[in-house]
Amino acid sequence: MIPEELQDIIDEADLKMDEAFSFLKKEFSHIRAGKANPALVEGVKVEYYGSQTPLQQLANITVPEPRMLMVSPYDKSSLQDIEKAIMAAGLGLNPMNDGDFIRIPLPILTEERRTELVKVARDKAEQARISIRNSRREANDEVKKAVEADSLPEDSKFEAEDEVQKITDSNIKKVDDYLSQKESEIMTV
Repeated sequence: MIPEELQDIIDEADLKMDEAFSFLKKEFSHIRAGKANPALVEGVKVEYYGSQTPLQQLANITVPEPRMLMVSPYDKSSLQDIEKAIMAAGLGLNPMNDGDFIRIPLPILTEERRTELVKVARDKAEQARISIRNSRREANDEVKKAVEADSLPEDSKFEAEDEVQKITDSNIKKVDDYLSQKESEIMTV
């Protein structure tokens, strides 16, 4: 039986690892796999009346066709700024401004671009794994301190560390599974 003080540390580590996985999911949503998705331009910030504003606060983003995004700004005077921001975002997109809204055709991914995107996905997954391992290390350090400070039995330290390792392994497996799913999605023509 793990003492309550150590269980709190384990629960917090589990929460941090879940946050790392959630962050990975969000990062993967920005990696395009051939199909149009409004999440592609979610991270774009537009210079609007002197401040950096997220694109989704300035416009409605829709998918009229599988390979097309359409950005309909709420304020037509911001069309030029939105177009510049999309081009400057480094997403490899070429927006077309027609005066009322912006069409963003998604080019067909080349084999070379697909392999680049897989590398990016692997880097993001590795960052998530590192974050998960750091959470494990922090939790184990806190467990050791708690055992010494509260004069808890040595066995409870080992039980807690085993539990933290199980949670770590589970989260690393989730990251690996999600990565392989994303890789196959990117490589599918």
